[in-house]
Amino acid sequence: MKVLVLAGGGDVGGAKTHIVSAFELINRREPDSCLMASFRDGDFAQTARERGIPTIVINSGNPLKDFKTLKRIAVSGEYDIIHSHGARANVMAMLLKRYVKAQTVTTVHSDYKLDYLGRPLANITYGFANRVALRRIDYLIGVTDATACMLTERGFAPDRVFTIHNGIEITPDAPIRASADAQVPVTIGIAARLNPVKDVAALIRAFAKLSDLNVRLRVAGDGEEMDALKSLAAELNVSGRVEFLGWVSDMDGFYSTLNINALCSISETFPYALLEGVKAGLATVSSRVGGVAQMIDDGVNGFLFDAGDVDALSAALRRYVMDAELRAVHGSKLREKVAERFSLNAMVDTQAEIYRAILRKAKKRVKRYGVAVCGAYGMGNVGDESILGGILAAIREADADIPVYVLSRSPRQTRNVHRVRSVHTFNMFSFFRLAGKVKVYLNGGGSLIQDQTSRRSLWFYLYTIMTAKLRGAKVFMYGCGIGPVSRGMNRRLAGKIINRYADVITLREDGSVAELTALGVTKPTVKLAADPVFGLSLAADADADVRSNRRIAVALREWPGMSAKIPEFARVLEYAYAVYGLSPLFIPIDRRDGAVAEMVAARLPNTVPREFTPPPDTPEAAAAAMSQARIALSARLHGLIFGAAVGLPLIGIVYDPKVKNFLDYIGQPNYIDLGAVSFDALKAALDTSVKNFSAPNAARLRALEQVNRVTLKELLA
Repeated sequence: MKVLVLAGGGDVGGAKTHIVSAFELINRREPDSCLMASFRDGDFAQTARERGIPTIVINSGNPLKDFKTLKRIAVSGEYDIIHSHGARANVMAMLLKRYVKAQTVTTVHSDYKLDYLGRPLANITYGFANRVALRRIDYLIGVTDATACMLTERGFAPDRVFTIHNGIEITPDAPIRASADAQVPVTIGIAARLNPVKDVAALIRAFAKLSDLNVRLRVAGDGEEMDALKSLAAELNVSGRVEFLGWVSDMDGFYSTLNINALCSISETFPYALLEGVKAGLATVSSRVGGVAQMIDDGVNGFLFDAGDVDALSAALRRYVMDAELRAVHGSKLREKVAERFSLNAMVDTQAEIYRAILRKAKKRVKRYGVAVCGAYGMGNVGDESILGGILAAIREADADIPVYVLSRSPRQTRNVHRVRSVHTFNMFSFFRLAGKVKVYLNGGGSLIQDQTSRRSLWFYLYTIMTAKLRGAKVFMYGCGIGPVSRGMNRRLAGKIINRYADVITLREDGSVAELTALGVTKPTVKLAADPVFGLSLAADADADVRSNRRIAVALREWPGMSAKIPEFARVLEYAYAVYGLSPLFIPIDRRDGAVAEMVAARLPNTVPREFTPPPDTPEAAAAAMSQARIALSARLHGLIFGAAVGLPLIGIVYDPKVKNFLDYIGQPNYIDLGAVSFDALKAALDTSVKNFSAPNAARLRALEQVNRVTLKELLA
């Protein structure tokens, strides 16, 4: 693998450390695998050469001539990857795309919208050119998960975005700097470019609040705010205790003079200014930005504060100044964590895997490639979102590189949460285009083929099945439930379209097999499986013993006839607490379920404690809430599914045949039709669940769910 690295050449601070450290190690591992082109001579290029990185400088003073030189090098070198860093390098990489077969990738070291903060002319020119280039480069690497999320939130395709964390080489047996030494005064330090985004002014203001302590501040760095910061120090009467050192070449020497390392930025990724302080064993105080919270556990191995909160910063510094032992303990713990999780080797391993993934994607870029997923997504229902999570996990297991497109009622939310491409469910122009380019159309999970909630939704899903097939995609109805389809015309239409246009159907329970047969569906391959949720890792705790728990999980929903049964539910929950000591835990599977829970709770006497969880936003959160209970009482199918996943006996309220079908399929026939709900019926079901504790066989359900995944792999092969 050959890599051409493009760098502006004026890179300083963390960006410089990242680039030079990474490619020094890459070059050591694979000599002559990379060439670095710097567009400026000076400290950056000189450091790269000293580290053994093959480096050329392209800086004739004529941008057109420089590009011609670069193009000649890129074409003749037959590089696999062109990896750019910074605005000028990104523009050059964008222009090179016309002339080379190499894949282009850039590392985003900061929030590119803030790179020229306080410099409006530079932002209009260089900033604008960089933003255009970023949209045209093939792939982007965000330094931290937060940066990658920022990119997807701004509309970059999630399958074009990777994550890497800055790494630093920390020798395990190297002595940790004795930050507990009784130095007088205690020294706080910061290494940063002196521009607004670093907010060094906040540190000076916080430092000024420590005037009653024997402490000093050292500032390493230069920039446009130098004079303003010196004036601020004078205004606050701390000039005599603040040293402005300008640019410091010996950073190890700088950190050796400190007791406390600080960072106050309003925007960061994964700053080397902290990592280098960690290497020295320093106690650390940082603003809660970028990926810093992945490194620092607040109060455990350092202190975090909200950017701009001078009082919180000053309080954290005061604690460290007054407690040498705490500085030593936190410094040691943070150093151990960074050495284990954020090493230079780990960073370079990640970068090498990103390169391999990019080249795999390039080889797989054929005319028909990808998966389109359609279901009831983006509507605030954690059950449906969990189905999507299970489906996406199966797709990535089958092919980690394949592009995925999800039809969602909230495309932006789906893109950001699930890291997939997404279009609006009813954007039929986009769907028509997608159906012509993907390999598989996945009609995904849930009870989509039914006409109880709406005839239009049934017609919509049937239309997508037909269109996808006619546009050349394979149609896979994945881990779904079928029915009920009640109206005669709808039954004939559903049977005809599914029979003609579906290729494979996997079902989450056997009642749907009978419904398909009744609809006259005989041609597609039909397999029994389980709900996609059982493929998620949350089911790994299903064998935990929940019998000591003192709650009953309650997941009710709005439905015709439900309001008339509110008093009956309240009475049985009062009984559950009086007889078995089980207090209700209301879990809204859908964000609209809270109203029903409130109505039931309002009927309970004050002697019965009750708890409400917020609507879970992930399947893990829903399962964690369920795992606090001993029994689940649910009119939501996915309330029962989450309960089954964590090993709870289930009491189902059947408002739709899918609830009965599911409970029969998993051997939990303790259910009541909504119309038959009464206190006596609920009491009998509760007594049965408590006295004859019998949890679902979650291991069997996990095994059945694998049928979905195996079938998907076969279709994508």
